[in-house]
Amino acid sequence: MPDTPAAPAVLDAARLRALTREFLAAHPPAGTDRLDFLRARFDAGLAWVHYPEGLGGLGAPRSLQAVVDAELEAAGAPDNDPRRIGIGLGMAAPTILQYGTPEQRRRFLRPLWTGEEVWCQLFSEPGAGSDLAALGTRAVPGDGGDWVVDGQKVWTSSAHLARWAILIARTDPAVPKHRGITYFVCDMTDPGVEVRPLRQITGEAEFNEVFLTGVRIPDSRRLGAVGEGWRVAQTTLNNERVAIGGMRLPREGGMIGPVARTWRERPELRTHDLHQRLLKLWVDAEVSRLTAERLRQQLVAGQPGPEGAGMKLAFARLNQEISGLEVELLGEEGLLYDDWTMRRPELVDFTGREAGYRYLRSKGNSIEGGTSEVLLNIVAERVLGLPAEPRTDKDVAWKDLAR
Repeated sequence: MPDTPAAPAVLDAARLRALTREFLAAHPPAGTDRLDFLRARFDAGLAWVHYPEGLGGLGAPRSLQAVVDAELEAAGAPDNDPRRIGIGLGMAAPTILQYGTPEQRRRFLRPLWTGEEVWCQLFSEPGAGSDLAALGTRAVPGDGGDWVVDGQKVWTSSAHLARWAILIARTDPAVPKHRGITYFVCDMTDPGVEVRPLRQITGEAEFNEVFLTGVRIPDSRRLGAVGEGWRVAQTTLNNERVAIGGMRLPREGGMIGPVARTWRERPELRTHDLHQRLLKLWVDAEVSRLTAERLRQQLVAGQPGPEGAGMKLAFARLNQEISGLEVELLGEEGLLYDDWTMRRPELVDFTGREAGYRYLRSKGNSIEGGTSEVLLNIVAERVLGLPAEPRTDKDVAWKDLAR
């Protein structure tokens, strides 16, 4: 009788740990080029283990990613600089995985994960920020199956660094605003794409406005069906809020860390009132950190839901309260700021800068990734089940809306 094929090994924590160690033996971090290592890690399925085989994963439970990460960190392996490519990792990748064609997944996911290609997000517009569904950027069919896109986007992080963008545009103005939107992948190097810096209160220009003039996008770079862009965009937006509000931090990580250090190292600054406020914010920061960990555990069961809106809302409020306390604790020293010249940073550095910078930069936390006002509505309606606000424009064709 022919031999019976052996059953495949069950991918539990022990098996995944063994696979990671085998990979490290074949690709020792100290002797392997960083990019070669990252590419090999993706190809071995150890990039995001819950993704399908061939797309950076092994089809394993999402919770086992921590097993892989711990082994790689202990071996001194390079990471993919996740803060630099956060929009690609946290927003573009899950959308491409869910709605992309097999060809799109193969083309985009690997260089996205290795950091070879940076992504940005072309959603908000000057007249469609909080009310994103009111967007007016148009995409009309062109010759040869292309789409021709004209419009303006704003508050676009990393557009000056990005090769690709996730873009939503209106393809049918004769239907209500939440319909008639289509989702595309836009090449930021194409003719007609112009990126202009937006200087912020910190002096930095990490955000941009992007002008699209006759930009031609092949239909092969459309994600989802024509007119179904709003549904596709919900995947992006839910993942965006989790990416911002659910960041993994150690205890006293994030904004609370510098304040706690200052408190311990500068006893002459302490007062009873500041002590009470610091204790409250320290507890709030720890509760937020543990809640974010619980939210990540819930993601194991499926796609992120509206709960991410609550985490992002809490993140923004907490950062602003902590930065305000830090400035007050330091007094005149807290108002100092070193450099107002315009800079184009790749990363936002919250902890390596002075208190004045943190105070100013945190003001954007309640705007970026969805304004706090919109997130309050999401929490009220989709988490708490409260009655929705009246929306008189819900069934009106976009072209008939007052603008």
